[in-house]
Amino acid sequence: MMDYIDYAPILAIMVPLLAGFATPLIARLGETAKKVWTIAGLAIALTLVLVVFARVIDVGIMTYATGAAVPTELIPGGMEQPIRVVLEVDGMGAFAALGITLTTFLASIFSWRYFDETGMGTTGFYTLLLLLGAAGIAFAFTGDLFNLFVFIELSSITAIGLIAFYSYRGRPNEAAFKFLLLSAVGALMFLIAVGFLYGQYNALSIGVVADRMMETGLGTIDKLALALMVGSLAMKAGAVPLHMWVPDTYGEAPAHISMVLVTLSQLSLYALFRISFSLYGVNLDGATLGWIIVILGLLTMFIGVMLAIIQKTIKRLMAYHAISQTGYMLLGVGVGLVALMSGEIGEMPVYGYHAMEGGIFHIINHAIYKGLLFLTAGAIIYKTNVRSLNDLGSLAREMPFTSIAFIIGAAAIAGLPPFNGFASKILIYESVYALNPFLTAVAMLVSVITLASFVKVFQSTFLGPEKSRYKGVGEVPTSMKTAMFVLAALTVLFGLFPDLVVDTIVAPAVEALIDQTGYIGGILE
Repeated sequence: MMDYIDYAPILAIMVPLLAGFATPLIARLGETAKKVWTIAGLAIALTLVLVVFARVIDVGIMTYATGAAVPTELIPGGMEQPIRVVLEVDGMGAFAALGITLTTFLASIFSWRYFDETGMGTTGFYTLLLLLGAAGIAFAFTGDLFNLFVFIELSSITAIGLIAFYSYRGRPNEAAFKFLLLSAVGALMFLIAVGFLYGQYNALSIGVVADRMMETGLGTIDKLALALMVGSLAMKAGAVPLHMWVPDTYGEAPAHISMVLVTLSQLSLYALFRISFSLYGVNLDGATLGWIIVILGLLTMFIGVMLAIIQKTIKRLMAYHAISQTGYMLLGVGVGLVALMSGEIGEMPVYGYHAMEGGIFHIINHAIYKGLLFLTAGAIIYKTNVRSLNDLGSLAREMPFTSIAFIIGAAAIAGLPPFNGFASKILIYESVYALNPFLTAVAMLVSVITLASFVKVFQSTFLGPEKSRYKGVGEVPTSMKTAMFVLAALTVLFGLFPDLVVDTIVAPAVEALIDQTGYIGGILE
């Protein structure tokens, strides 16, 4: 017997999806109605995702078969596997959905006054933002490989429209085209891999393919499919050396869309982890994939930060730092995968478990403090229309709220206590040290360089002699300050109470990720 909460996963997708399609009609009622409609749609979606998360923590995996008379009956009579679009939500899937819904919701609030000065129509913007939210949630909730491909491409297509929002400037079009090109290449690689696995196992459900893979063991086709999917998802996540699209897209998109793009990239990381643990899991021979992810993480964090310190514009600098921070997540989960493969199932070394906690914790922390930094960059550009660090200065006098928000975000990304970046980085430092102290040394060195970089940015942007051109620019509107305040508050609270956050939302995600048998059982039992 189903209750209302069992419908929460599909409602979390359908509410922003239908709201997005209805936005052009609502826009006829006026600007205010359109903005309220968008914020309400994304607020409801966020609430439903929180309901799903609470249910998953309480009773375990939630499933939903679309189009079935009884949606919890995944496999029709006489069949051996699901034939409908199936949602399978565990702790990791619910965790991933939280990030994209939170940032799209805050982006809708930040947008309230952001485009007033441009005189541009925003109906398309709000429509795409709602559709991106729906696609992101569906991506995190889906339980089969083909729909993983469909929803990641749907989210990419909507993101392209948002990146090119300032199309009259030219450069956003170039950035959107680059994103389109690389997304298409990544999508083709992923689709070919899905085709290989479907031909091999006659199934698309992740749980069913994983179960059949356990029986047969890994063959050449499976390894080729894994290589294609890892390459595709690493490219979409912006990992070095496949990061070339990130600076342009993050740098040219509206600031609050740059914040959403960060969580969109993290969804690709989520898919990479889902493929590694839930699909291949125990079938992987040795820790090769884990070490590949660790090396990708080291390259990503080091090269990203070294390229960041030579940037001259504030958003490109933040974009390279976003690349660098992705390296910490790859490092933590990569070490966890190495540890998982070094022992028997269920006997994962403690340091591996904590490394995964650190990597997963850093995902949500990065979404929060990097989102905050992008919003402060947007606030600066909104008030000054200047992006070059060489042309900024003395803004702390005019924009005290934004300058404090920037300090909080900068301290967090540099890993200073008591902010959330410190909480997840210290967990990564301690745990990866057990595998190899060199990994910790590199991670700490990158944090030091990050701190130096943001001290320079703060001095260039907010301090220095008063510049007459910025006299009287004033602070940003309340809607923008509200979005920044929420992220700043979360940055502080997650840093002050890390154990509560880890126990409540991170540990369930880690346990779900390493429980391959449980994920398979969610479909087949």
